[in-house]
Amino acid sequence: MCLRKELETQGNWLFSNRSYLPIIILAIGIVLYFRNEILPDNLNTEVTKFKFYYQYLCLFISLLGIFVRIYTVGYTPKRTSGRNTKKQVAQSLNKTGIYSLVRHPLYLGNFLIYFGICLLTGHLWFIITFCLLFWIYYERIMYAEEQFLNRKFGVDFVNWSEETPAFIPKFRSYVKPSKSFIWKKVIKKEADGIFALFCIFFFFDVVGKLIGKSSHINMIIAFSFLFVTIGFIIAKYLKKKTNFLNVAGR
Repeated sequence: MCLRKELETQGNWLFSNRSYLPIIILAIGIVLYFRNEILPDNLNTEVTKFKFYYQYLCLFISLLGIFVRIYTVGYTPKRTSGRNTKKQVAQSLNKTGIYSLVRHPLYLGNFLIYFGICLLTGHLWFIITFCLLFWIYYERIMYAEEQFLNRKFGVDFVNWSEETPAFIPKFRSYVKPSKSFIWKKVIKKEADGIFALFCIFFFFDVVGKLIGKSSHINMIIAFSFLFVTIGFIIAKYLKKKTNFLNVAGR
């Protein structure tokens, strides 16, 4: 099998199984976080001095990733960007809005979300390893997606890809979105991810305090978790029991 075909095959397989990556990252991160809380190394000792602020920095980076995903999903038409895992789907080629800045905004959002969580562990080598693995992992997925788009849209895709960077946004090339922003679609598609993020940060905060035998839980993170949990329950009810979040064509 030629290298181009092999990379595309690997990318399609990783695309179908990409939902497992957060689970692996979280499992390793939890183990390292426990280890660093019990036996802190030099980096974690420095982090601990500013832990109150460091938590917010990590949360801010992850929330920036959430914002990128929200902005992307809210403007896209039906059957393009999303959480599908069975096969590549694209009824149209997105070239406006955030897609005029970067070709793979959802994966940029994912990176920022996971990166914030990895930083929370305070383990330098885990953070570096994550960045390298993310690059290898998602590079193949992006390659497979672009092969699919190239076959489907041809010259239109080639021209867009030559003007738009793959992963690092080029802000001066912004083009106003061709679609209106749909909050209902965002709630329907992204509620699970937002809830999971705040669960992780709340869990890490509580566990860190328990290991350190402290009762001073970060109340801002705790109340944010409570607020998001209530919103998540409402969103799940609306999604399963009503048609309120359904929007024709989106």
